[in-house]
Order: sequence, then structure tokens, then C-alpha cells
Amino acid sequence: MASTTQVFKKVSKNEQFDDEVGLERLVFFSDAVFAIAITLLALEIHLPVEAAGLSNLQLTHSLLEIWPRYLSFIISFLVIGNFWIAHHRRFRFVNRYDTRLLLLNLLMLMCIAFIPFPTSILSENSNRTATIFYALSIAVTGLISAGLWWYVSRENRLIEKNIDAKTARRHLLSILTIPVVFLLSIGIAYINPDLAKFSWILTAPAALLTR
Repeated sequence: MASTTQVFKKVSKNEQFDDEVGLERLVFFSDAVFAIAITLLALEIHLPVEAAGLSNLQLTHSLLEIWPRYLSFIISFLVIGNFWIAHHRRFRFVNRYDTRLLLLNLLMLMCIAFIPFPTSILSENSNRTATIFYALSIAVTGLISAGLWWYVSRENRLIEKNIDAKTARRHLLSILTIPVVFLLSIGIAYINPDLAKFSWILTAPAALLTR
């Protein structure tokens, strides 16, 4: 009985590890999930009808008809790309890891892998529900990403000791720009869904101002 208790204590203990192989595996796995999620976005771009046998005019019309899918693809590609860049930059400062970091990173990757689904909803529907669902999905992903950085950087828990609190806080504010903009767009979507989508462009200048 005592030995079983000791095993559970060892498993539940949040030990820190500083081996490079473990960190590299974490980063490589993360990169793979980001790449797969971006690739899945393109699978949602397809013609509403069978393209074989269509005349030039019909094919042109079909290609132009699915412009919302192009737009949804571009938005999500840029969003996922932004998350990947942020992940890549922040993990340059991480020099050790623990179980909580692995779980937080896995939770964020789950949200990244989920993004193609709300993207497909948004490409098929321009109404308020689709817009809010998409914005909420991105906001949650961004908040988890920010939470991950807050966890590793708080009192330099898992990052290099020469990173000061001001630098860590600046990185946190930069990560928070996407979830804040998308959360605010939910309120706008109740009034005008198209205006809410337009507001997502603000993530670009907002991110630049906080860097």
C-alpha cells in the first residue's frame, strides 16, 4: 500500500526537466499540429458542383461563387500563422519544461487543430451565429496561448533567467491582442456580423503596437 502511494506521489509531482531532446520533441510535435491544421483549411475550398464538364463561363462563375471560402481560408491561415510565430518566438526563451507546460501546450494545440471546423462554418454561413462561433474559438485559443506564456514566464519559472519582467509582460500583451480583438468582435457581431469580421483586421496593428 505504501509503495502504491509513493508511485502516485511521484506521478503527481510537477518536476522540471531541462533536457534538450524533450523540449525539441515538444516543439516538433507542436509544429506538426500547426502544419496539419493549416493544411486542413485548404480542404474546405471546393466547388459547390462537379467541375468536370463545366464550360468556361460556368467554371468562372463557380470559382467566383465560393469567395467566402477563400476569405475564410485566408483569415484562418493568417490567424494560425500568427499563433505559430508567437509559439516559435516564445519557445526560444524556454529552457526547461514540466508536466503542466506539456498539458497547457497540448490544450492549446487541441484548439489549433479545432480551428478548421469553425472556419468551415464561417465559409458556409455569414450570419451572426457563425461569426460569434468563429470569434469565440479564436479567442479561446488565444487566451490559452497567453496563459501558457504567463505560466512559463511568471518569476522566470521555465524561461531563461535573463528575461526581465518587463520583457515577459510585453510578450504577454502581444499574445493577448488576438483574443481581445476577437472577444470584442463578438459584441459587434450582435449588431453587424460583417463589421465584426472587418474588425479582425485590427489584430495586425494591435500586435505591432505591443511588440
